[in-house]
Amino acid sequence: MQKSATGITVDTLQKGEISVRSPESKEGENVNFTIKDVDFSYLTTRSKVGFKAGNSGIDNADLTLRMKKDSIIWFTAGQFGITGARGLITRDTVTIVNVLDRSYTQLSFQQLSARFGIELNFDLLQAIIIGTMPWKYEPNSVSKTSEAYWVHQQEGSLAIDNQINVENNKLINVKATQGNRTLDLAFSDFNSLNSFLFPFTSQLQLQAQTADGKTAQTSIELRHKKVDLTQEKQSFPFSIPSRYTRK
Repeated sequence: MQKSATGITVDTLQKGEISVRSPESKEGENVNFTIKDVDFSYLTTRSKVGFKAGNSGIDNADLTLRMKKDSIIWFTAGQFGITGARGLITRDTVTIVNVLDRSYTQLSFQQLSARFGIELNFDLLQAIIIGTMPWKYEPNSVSKTSEAYWVHQQEGSLAIDNQINVENNKLINVKATQGNRTLDLAFSDFNSLNSFLFPFTSQLQLQAQTADGKTAQTSIELRHKKVDLTQEKQSFPFSIPSRYTRK
């Protein structure tokens, strides 16, 4: 059990469920609900991914994912049967190999956050895949409307609003702001998977105001075609050929 300075109690229950309870308000009301996250050890997917940043991007690429929960994300991506990129993401580092031009990029999450101007971490990338709350900070406030529960988190200059559907207790939207940067993450196309509701579509948008007053935007759309949640151990083969150059 965790209890925040605002009196909000957060309990992790069995099978990934998270119970959130607010203290009684002056009006004699409180907000109690359970966020129904997925529970698994390993995950594999066959997916489609689209990416756009400025004038560059890729649409409808094939993506194969393997993940060890809270630990490792492994992927290959390509089109027309040709592998274009491979990647390995740990809790500390993002490594992406560009097979086509024989190069690779390796960044810490601290470096990646500095590049995009907003806090990025392993939990956020995992959340894009499985539909969980990206940041683990204690809630500052919780509230309820006719359509959603809202969990607000604040850590320094980073403000986060999580929207949970009142009908199925699934996270459907996350909006985070930090300075002039905005992140919006939406989940949809929920399907039953191993007794869980799983989002088969995720859409991420990062926006920032540039020095000349223009808006720079990065967008990612992930659409799962097949997802397996398993307790069976998966392998994550990964290497960087010595002839590849670092960028």
